[in-house]
Amino acid sequence: MSKSPRQDDSPVDNGEQPFISHLVELRDRLLRIVLVVALVFLALVPFANILFSTLSGPLTAHLPEGSSMVAIEVASPFLTPFKLSLVLAVFIAMPFLLYQVWAFVAPGLYRHERRLVVPLMVSSTALFYAGAAFAYFVVFPLVFKFLTSTAPEGVAVMTDISRYLDFVLTLFFAFGLAFEVPVLTVLLVWTGMATQDGLREKRPYIIVGAFVVGMLLTPPDIISQTLLAVPVLLLFELGIIFSGWFINQKAADDENAAETDDADYTPLSEAEMDAELDRIDSEEEGR
Repeated sequence: MSKSPRQDDSPVDNGEQPFISHLVELRDRLLRIVLVVALVFLALVPFANILFSTLSGPLTAHLPEGSSMVAIEVASPFLTPFKLSLVLAVFIAMPFLLYQVWAFVAPGLYRHERRLVVPLMVSSTALFYAGAAFAYFVVFPLVFKFLTSTAPEGVAVMTDISRYLDFVLTLFFAFGLAFEVPVLTVLLVWTGMATQDGLREKRPYIIVGAFVVGMLLTPPDIISQTLLAVPVLLLFELGIIFSGWFINQKAADDENAAETDDADYTPLSEAEMDAELDRIDSEEEGR
């Protein structure tokens, strides 16, 4: 007896590829990623100073009159905008990068897994961009206004451009990562590591954890910590809501797979069984 393969629950590539072919494909996709990032970077380099001026806008808008940013290191005026262009190139090319990762692993996934991975990948990219935008347009003005206003009398606020870039990149990463909470919540529920009710019961711990994460990932001021913790909590609740849809989708996929399994089950006839045994014997003799 035999069972015909199910098209709805099988990887795209049913044949096994040699290990070397996987390495070649991985190399090709990495080269494509490097090429695209390099092209975007080269396109941004002529505008490096403009990009840094735009990035420093939330701080310079709140500097005292007569103050400006400074470059302590000799090469900072050149290297800092250069570094910003490179990071921004990776940031812009992120959808293409994720697509290359997806295209590499997709042949080894089942169809119901691909239906889950695609929306999660798209939503995770969009949420990361949303977190970075939230940091720039909401968090930066409030944080820099607070920090510059608390400077002791007689202290001139003149921030080094290199340290400023490291500071804002850290905040971009922190808020972009924090906005991935719905994706993490959905994955926990979908994989069975947690349940919707269990996550709701742990809500008090999540609240405390959100403020702890805000304390660790943001500057030591209550404004930025709160601005990180509150969106995390809201996104956590959003993740719980959406996880219900993924659970229902997974249950429907399992039910369809079971029905297809029963429908596709067909026993071999006596002639087919003899032919299969002859084929196995011939392969054994060939070895």
